[in-house]
Amino acid sequence: MTQHFVRVLCNVYCNWQGDDPSYRVYVNDELFTERTFSWPDCFIEEMIQVEAEPGNYEIRYEVISPGLVQLRVENMHVDYGPGTIKGNVLRIREPENESV
Repeated sequence: MTQHFVRVLCNVYCNWQGDDPSYRVYVNDELFTERTFSWPDCFIEEMIQVEAEPGNYEIRYEVISPGLVQLRVENMHVDYGPGTIKGNVLRIREPENESV
């Protein structure tokens, strides 16, 4: 099967007390990034770039800092490529103009 490039964007919000919190982003069980959130009263636009065969890929955020941390992910959507998002699952599909 052919791999296809898909870019996913989402907004990440974080509220916390104490030290700046860290979180990880996984696609299925593969670690894509680990980031320290150090922007109070702001959100960041996360970009996840995947090149993979058609199929379903779960995008998961995991807080790794101890303490009071609330992480919220909103507006997850495919910005580029043959894919769709339902909940936190990316579905990469064959482009319409290619035969299977």
